[in-house]
Amino acid sequence: MKSPPPIPREPLARLSVVIPARNEEGCVAATVEHLHAELGAHGIAHEIVVVDDHSTDSTWSALQELRARIPECQPLQTCAEPGFGRAVAFGFEHSSGDAVVVMMADESDDPRDAVRYWEKLNEGWDAVFGSRFVRGGGVVDYPALKLALNRMANLFLRVLFGVPMNDFTNAFKAYRRTVIDGCRPFLSPHFNLTVELPLKTIVRGYSWTVIPVTWRNRTSGESKLKIKEMGSRYLFITLYCWLEKYFSRGDYRAKSGKP
Repeated sequence: MKSPPPIPREPLARLSVVIPARNEEGCVAATVEHLHAELGAHGIAHEIVVVDDHSTDSTWSALQELRARIPECQPLQTCAEPGFGRAVAFGFEHSSGDAVVVMMADESDDPRDAVRYWEKLNEGWDAVFGSRFVRGGGVVDYPALKLALNRMANLFLRVLFGVPMNDFTNAFKAYRRTVIDGCRPFLSPHFNLTVELPLKTIVRGYSWTVIPVTWRNRTSGESKLKIKEMGSRYLFITLYCWLEKYFSRGDYRAKSGKP
C-alpha cells in the first residue's frame, strides 16, 4: 500500500520523536529510555520531545529526572489548553528535526518500528504510516469493543477516500518536516489529529507508504481516548478533509513533493 514512488532526496539529518504525555508517571520513563537506546544503537541522531499535557501526577518530575540522564530528552509543558492534538502540535512547534515521528507515552508502540520509519523516510518517502492490520503487524490485548469500532471506522475512511490503507487512526506515524508544515493549519485539538494528519498528507499529494507495526496495550495508567467523546470530532475532521479533496481545486496540494 503506497502512493506513486517518491522523488530522490538528500539524506535526513535528525529525527524528532514527539510524545504527548498526560498522567503517565508509570510508563513515560521506560518509553523514553527504550526509544533512546534503540535509536542510539542504530546511530540515528535524534531528540525526544515529551510534551506534558497538564499532568496532575508526577509525570513532570519523571521527565526532569530523564533530562538529567538523557540529553536528547526535551521535556516541555504545554501552554495551550489540554488536548492530545494540541500537545502534539506544541511538540511540532518546539522540535527541530527534519523528520518527525509521533509516538505514545504508554509503551504501546515498538521503538524498533521508529527505526524502520526512519529508514523508509530516507528512501525518499514524505510519510510512512504504520499499520497494525497488515501482514507482519499485530496487536496485543486490544480491548474487543475498541477493536470492533476501530475496524469499522477505518473501513469507512478507506471507502470514503478510496485509499488502500486500513489503519488511519493509529497515532504512531512518521513525516518529513515538509509534510508537517504543509498540513497546517491543524484543526484537531484532540485525538482526531491522528486522522487529520494522514488524511491531509494523502489529500495534499505527498508520497506515502505503509509498513507493518506492532501495538501492545498499556500495562500501567489509564487510556486517555474516550470513544463517546471522540465520535463527532472524528467525523468533523473526516468531512473537512473530504471536502478539501473534492472542492479545494488543488489549492493546498504539494508541488513536486514540497508544500
